[in-house]
Amino acid sequence: MTTLILASASPRRIEILKTAGFQFEVIPSDVDESLRPGESPEDYVLRLAREKAAAIEVVGHSLVIGADTTVVADGEILAKPEDADDAGRMLRLLSGRVHDVLTGVAVRRSADGEIRTACEVTKVWFEKLDEKWIANYIASGEPFGKAGAYGIQGIAGTKISRIDGNYLNVVGLPATTVQRLIDELLA
Repeated sequence: MTTLILASASPRRIEILKTAGFQFEVIPSDVDESLRPGESPEDYVLRLAREKAAAIEVVGHSLVIGADTTVVADGEILAKPEDADDAGRMLRLLSGRVHDVLTGVAVRRSADGEIRTACEVTKVWFEKLDEKWIANYIASGEPFGKAGAYGIQGIAGTKISRIDGNYLNVVGLPATTVQRLIDELLA
């Protein structure tokens, strides 16, 4: 019997896996999420996903899922906002434009350390955001703890006119990618 472990306390990732029917344990990992000089957005999310999956020490037959999501606009990585001003800056940058959401996923087999990784990319179109909407959205508290200062599954979803790619990727964990990587490791 293989135990599945999610190396994250993200309520969004937990909900996605539960809704998709996965049986799993939650053991949050703690890794430094600082961007390294010259690191591309894809390399950044894949490195963090690998580090999160590797940070969990388990005994027995387990698969550990690590993931990291970021937003990229004009080549700039928009991680979680530091404060209200940073959230406002990010939302103004995304306003009326298209951007990419990248999620790096890593699944590690504990028995031998073998790991599989993938990066999912989804394009997201925001409608034009006025200053009143931005201020009210920031006041709601929803932008905090979310890459790019928004959550598609919440209030901000009313301002997203189109996506091209996996919706769950934008929420924070592409379940189809997780299942594919698990299948590869169990084959």
